[in-house]
Amino acid sequence: MSSPSGSPMAAALPRLRRLAARPQVAEQLAGVATAVRAVHTHRSNMRGWARSAAAASVRAARASAALDGGDPRLDAEAESIADPVLAGALRVSAALGSLVGVWPRSPRQVLARLHVLAARDLVADDDQLGRPAAGAAAGAAAASVTELVALGDANDPVEALLRVGLVHAELLRGSMFGTADGVVARAAARLTAMSSGLDPRGLCVPEVGALRAGAGYRRWRDAAGALHLDAAAEPADDEPAGDGAADDEAGVSWLLEHARWWQLGAAEGQSIARLNG
Repeated sequence: MSSPSGSPMAAALPRLRRLAARPQVAEQLAGVATAVRAVHTHRSNMRGWARSAAAASVRAARASAALDGGDPRLDAEAESIADPVLAGALRVSAALGSLVGVWPRSPRQVLARLHVLAARDLVADDDQLGRPAAGAAAGAAAASVTELVALGDANDPVEALLRVGLVHAELLRGSMFGTADGVVARAAARLTAMSSGLDPRGLCVPEVGALRAGAGYRRWRDAAGALHLDAAAEPADDEPAGDGAADDEAGVSWLLEHARWWQLGAAEGQSIARLNG
């Protein structure tokens, strides 16, 4: 696996690989891979996976909207979605299937499209739709995501999980558009999970795990900023990893929290599969 080296957050990937190899972390990440694979091989998903994917997409949209302060409730008798955040999240989720093939080739184009869909009812001026915010943070987020997505198929679910987490966190921190950034970030993470081979059919709902984390979700986002600080000072292969270092422990906690959401997301996928069973 090649290592990105241009953008700060992408440069954190080698460090995360090292931390992910620690026994207690590796066990949890391998558990995520097993749980996600079990959703894909569930009897009802062998042929009826499209129905499960559609249900997972709606659940993901509702959880994502709630994380951004929207009302996730759906009224079956209403003619339209009243909450603008939920309406945007549902539009985004409905579009992901058509965007997953474009995502590895043109992530900036896809991010702009996601923002158009997510923020349509949230901005006063339509000219703001799909336009990145001014400032270094938005530019750095776009650069990191472009570099991470360009790595292509991870060929390993643990590697894919690391990339998904970095894409998710970088877009949250960078506030790339200034509106609907959370919905866009979680959709981009979902696209990365699909295109990198972690959850190729989008059958899991890690957004539910993130929602259940409460304030822990914001702490996870903020902690991502420290992941790249020592990326340039990675120990050589024959040097000790520094197990007691505070920054490494923070990185381990970050990985484990993200893994927990995916475990919960796989459990949500299993519940959908059973309902479709």
